[in-house]
Amino acid sequence: MDFQTWTQLVRSIGTTLNEMEKKKVLLMGKSGSGKSSMRNIIFSNYRAKDVRRLGATIDVEHSNIKFLGNLTLNLWDCGGQDAFTGTYLTTQKSHVFSDVGVLIYVFDVESRSFDRDLATYTSINTALAEYSRYAHVFALVHKIDLVNPEFRIKVIANREAAINEASGPFQKTLKVFGTSIWDQSLYKAWGGIVNSLIPNLDVMERYLRGLMGETMAEEITLFERATFLAVMKVTSEVGKRNPYPDRDEKMSNIIKTFKASLAKFAGDNPGPDFCEKFCISAPRFALIIEELTKNTYVCVVLPPGEAELNCAKINIGIARERFASMDFLSGGEDQEELGEDSEEN
Repeated sequence: MDFQTWTQLVRSIGTTLNEMEKKKVLLMGKSGSGKSSMRNIIFSNYRAKDVRRLGATIDVEHSNIKFLGNLTLNLWDCGGQDAFTGTYLTTQKSHVFSDVGVLIYVFDVESRSFDRDLATYTSINTALAEYSRYAHVFALVHKIDLVNPEFRIKVIANREAAINEASGPFQKTLKVFGTSIWDQSLYKAWGGIVNSLIPNLDVMERYLRGLMGETMAEEITLFERATFLAVMKVTSEVGKRNPYPDRDEKMSNIIKTFKASLAKFAGDNPGPDFCEKFCISAPRFALIIEELTKNTYVCVVLPPGEAELNCAKINIGIARERFASMDFLSGGEDQEELGEDSEEN
């Protein structure tokens, strides 16, 4: 891929992100379902065992979260008590449901009032369709770690069928995930959620495939720097034979846990960086994780061999230099941690 082609691809992505309309992300569900816990694990580097000290959300907590530099997630964490839900659906309906990009509704898998939860979810979808008919809807069947592993697939499938039936006009585009704060399932769900807000993913894929050709990689994954959520992945025919389909989410979980452990030695928050460069040279593969842009890390999986590894390092460095003077997922401001730009409504 020549330099002019690279430049066109990079500028098209950067321009689209710069011009992207800021839309709301609604995080809703019954009180105690785990909404705020997952939010703080993903965006504030909390460890799962630390979320117990979080209190219940009162009314709506607003957070403007920088993602990929130029993309702002205007996250509304909505209290799930019946009194608050009632006002969302009546006096505050147009305020809450207007201009929504994504609705995330969290179901507690152990709820004893699942039918009531479904009724509330149906009412919320009706309001959403009235004011934001093109929003993406995600339903998370949460706390699946509390279900016997032998029955998890069946339980999630049953919940998914009921949720889909209650989703009204959003049935065709609805996505349902089983999630837990104790494993990588949370990162799989939130990676899909954030990706639904990123424009021109096809252009980004073309860029990564160009880099894959230059590095002779088996697969390349682009991770957002602060959250370490997987943004985009390209895989060769060899990489498709990897027997671990959730490897990127496992990587996110491992890196986030590692970053949280660094907080013990680096103050309250170690920042978005966990290393400058990380390399593995094993008998069956080689792997590089390093910064690509100001707001992204790239993970490159290669065939084994020192020559291949060293060549890939050089090509990643060249790609980084090409992007240094361009506005590709770089933004003009540092990443903001969740809570630094938040207020209660």
